[in-house]
Amino acid sequence: MSNLSAGVRRILVVEDEPTISQVCRRVLTGDGFEVDTAADGRMAQGMLRGGNYALILMDIRMPVMDGREFYQVLGLQYPELVDRVIFATGDVIANDTREFLSQSGRPVLTKPFTPDELKAIVRETLS
Repeated sequence: MSNLSAGVRRILVVEDEPTISQVCRRVLTGDGFEVDTAADGRMAQGMLRGGNYALILMDIRMPVMDGREFYQVLGLQYPELVDRVIFATGDVIANDTREFLSQSGRPVLTKPFTPDELKAIVRETLS
């Protein structure tokens, strides 16, 4: 899956759990992507100015600016990126989370996930 189209594709992983960020980086880099990471939505927002991301994988629950807030920022400031979001969450029970995910219409990677599940949802979203 490496070198899709003209060059290496970049993915932004927005995740406050360092272990999950590291796993995502290792798996996706091994699949031919360049991977940048941010610990929260505010940090990710600053990275968008300099990045040309094929995909954004973001956690829902994070400090400072959570995934919902960051997704709203994307819709207002970077609408072309809204269709390139995959949400990751361990909270699929809370009604507000389920409602938000349903309304977004974006793919969801449920934690904990396997490397194969991560690769599959990235491939599916990019195709």
